[in-house]
Amino acid sequence: MPRIKLIEDANLPPETLAQVNAMEAAGRDTALTRGLANAPEFFKRYFEFYLPARAGHSLDEALIELVRLKVARLNDCFT
Repeated sequence: MPRIKLIEDANLPPETLAQVNAMEAAGRDTALTRGLANAPEFFKRYFEFYLPARAGHSLDEALIELVRLKVARLNDCFT
């Protein structure tokens, strides 16, 4: 059970709903997006940073994934 309320489709802003729908169509998990939707300004700024970083423009993608897995493990989040 998540600790942060995950926003349902009916309560998502249209641009976020479009992103969620695209993620679901691709078979991706939408929990992070739905959780960040609780703070719209943070959500916007987070993805301005995250998407370019995740695409390997800041760090190697393999390193990013290893860090993500380590953080999840330290927080008892088995993704």
